[in-house]
Amino acid sequence: MNFPEHLKYTKDHEWIRIEDDVGIIGITDYAQSELGDVVFVELPAKEKHVKQGESFGTIEAVKAVSDLYTPVSGEVLEVNPRLDKTPELVNKEPYDGGWMIKVKIDNKNELNSLLDAKGYRELIGK
Repeated sequence: MNFPEHLKYTKDHEWIRIEDDVGIIGITDYAQSELGDVVFVELPAKEKHVKQGESFGTIEAVKAVSDLYTPVSGEVLEVNPRLDKTPELVNKEPYDGGWMIKVKIDNKNELNSLLDAKGYRELIGK
């Protein structure tokens, strides 16, 4: 399993990559493997304001439907349009093509409450 060192992680199995004041958000390799084959992803509308720790959408897999939780508060700038037609990108490329939303971060201090790769590996026992 892959847990890139340059990302931050939530206890709910989302990751965030920071590019200036924008956070790119998706679910971890571990989360997608636990869910199984992803068949549908419901994401918020562009310009919606999301709050740290609250659900921003759902992910449906063969095994289950799960909520997606945002690692930081901010305005949704972009939603991955590829996931409409190819939700399996979440399984194939969880850290690249399978990203879900881009958020303009309200408060970078919220990043301090997230886990680094080592902390996330310890959380899931890997």
